Amino acid sequence: MFGLTFEKLLIIGVIAVFLLGPERLPHYAAQLGRLVRSLRDMATGAKDRMREEMGPDFDDVDWKKLDPRQYDPRRIIREALIDADPFAEPEKPVVARAAVNENSAYLQRKRKRDALGADEQAPFDSEAT
Repeated sequence: MFGLTFEKLLIIGVIAVFLLGPERLPHYAAQLGRLVRSLRDMATGAKDRMREEMGPDFDDVDWKKLDPRQYDPRRIIREALIDADPFAEPEKPVVARAAVNENSAYLQRKRKRDALGADEQAPFDSEAT
């Protein structure tokens, strides 16, 4: 629970004894006991309310199936990939190609350049900025 082992809890308890001192320790221990008791009562109340609202279906629910800790994303992806037929031919990727505009400025310049002879100079626009 929260990565706390028995050794860590023991160290926290020893530090609490030194920080609180023997005079205040019984008071805080009693408060901790009341907190734990109230949390347990709240959990029991929530469970009773669920049982009351769900009716007889409450006992039929497999709560372990709904535990989010059992879901491993790597396992889910692996199972999804294994579902594919291993002997099937791989599909060829679909490549989307844009429609070619024959009147684009680039293609017009390219046609003019290709149409020039070896001795001709490229046209020059003296009014261009």
